[in-house]
Amino acid sequence: MPNIEVIINAGGGSFVDGMTEQILDDAFAANGLVVNIRLAKSGAQIGEFAKAAVESDAEIIVAGGGDGTISSVASVVSGSGKIFGVLPLGTLNNFSKDLAIPPDIADAVRVIADGHTAEIDLAEVNGRIFINNSSIGLYPRIVRKREQQQRLGYGKWRSALWAAIRLFRLSPFLKVEIVVDGKMFVRKTPFVFVGNNEYDMEIYNIGRRVSLDQGKLSIYFLHRGGRWGVVALLLRTITGTVKQWRDFEEVLTDSVTIQTRRKVIPVAFDGEVYTVETPLRYKTLPKALRVLVPVPEEPENA
Repeated sequence: MPNIEVIINAGGGSFVDGMTEQILDDAFAANGLVVNIRLAKSGAQIGEFAKAAVESDAEIIVAGGGDGTISSVASVVSGSGKIFGVLPLGTLNNFSKDLAIPPDIADAVRVIADGHTAEIDLAEVNGRIFINNSSIGLYPRIVRKREQQQRLGYGKWRSALWAAIRLFRLSPFLKVEIVVDGKMFVRKTPFVFVGNNEYDMEIYNIGRRVSLDQGKLSIYFLHRGGRWGVVALLLRTITGTVKQWRDFEEVLTDSVTIQTRRKVIPVAFDGEVYTVETPLRYKTLPKALRVLVPVPEEPENA
């Protein structure tokens, strides 16, 4: 069997000391896999463990946690020639859902044991890699406000609601210059969202991606700034009519540059927020990661 390094975010909300580790041990043993499990207590330690795993003789590197953890490890593994595995141990697990990896730990470990791989795209902005999406404007500001409230002792969801209401009252917007394929769009908008491949906007599949290997970035932004533009966006997203809305723009491309009046701005990457210098230069990284995915089902008439 191949050498396998497993990096787990032990500081995540879904990790339970002792119990989660035992479930993982049992699942890997049941599939005849001998692994080295590293329990990371911080984001810095996740990065350290990922670098050590890449430098080891392991053929497969597995990350367990939420999208932020998965993204951190994937950015280190990409370009190393190693195979990447995913254990969905976070709250939303958007990346693993797009890969069709089952949420149950035992079933997810079975995917690793089966050894079926696919080459998928990553995306990058100013040298920072992300797996799902990146955005500026409303979302990173909500995250920053939420974290301030959490440091005061309030819960995550209460803090997020408080932050969203506060920013809604302030009617947030950005003035941006978006350059795509030599064309410039000047917009005043509450956000700009950049996805690694195209996101589905249909009512029953909102936020999912059908493909992760088309070599495209999906750029989404609004003509209309301010609070009522945000309200209209939410309503149209719920009703599945956002793509028919004339104030909503979607552009598919392989690179985009975004400039604002500010020299540095908060930017969200897969749920984490960092301060980044402008302009923001996004590009797709086609088939940059070889990842373990479920074995495709055989057609019924095969």
